Amino acid sequence: MDRQTRDIVVVAASAGGVQALQRLVSQLPGDLAATIFVVVHIGAHRPSLLPHLLSRAGPMPAYHPVHGQPIERGRIYVAPPDLHMRLQMGVIHLDRGPKVRHTRPAADPLFESAAAAYGPRTVGIVLTGGDSDATAGARAIKAQGGLMIVQQPHEAEAPSMPLSALRDDHPDYILHIDDMPSVLVELAKGM
Repeated sequence: MDRQTRDIVVVAASAGGVQALQRLVSQLPGDLAATIFVVVHIGAHRPSLLPHLLSRAGPMPAYHPVHGQPIERGRIYVAPPDLHMRLQMGVIHLDRGPKVRHTRPAADPLFESAAAAYGPRTVGIVLTGGDSDATAGARAIKAQGGLMIVQQPHEAEAPSMPLSALRDDHPDYILHIDDMPSVLVELAKGM
């Protein structure tokens, strides 16, 4: 039986993602034994209110991290506009590296770096969005022993990202958003 603690949760969303994320975090417990990292495709010249919206939606505090910030459990970190968010063991790195699939921030750099740093502790989630971002990252997570959760495409406002992740690899879970929080709680406990 798999008893691996899976406490690094990386989430990708695009079109329709704000509402999907609000719904997801509204059902998470404030004492979730995990850290959540979120990438939403936000333009370079647009302010992001997403940390404020997510903090209001649920009990976990959400922030835009700063480069080099230590990772704390029980937090939601949202990639700032025009910056890729990457993980190293215990630390968040932000950079203006090349756009990935015409976007920055992109999910693939986050997913791939989480897989490299945390291996089987990583859980990737692909939510609604209109692109194939997160597909290569999902492959990296699976290759390092992590787990993948994909939103039911018929529930997604824009199903391209979930469909791309489904076609490319075999996710461990294909779920409605309302079913994800209980799964995350169990995975974080190593159950």
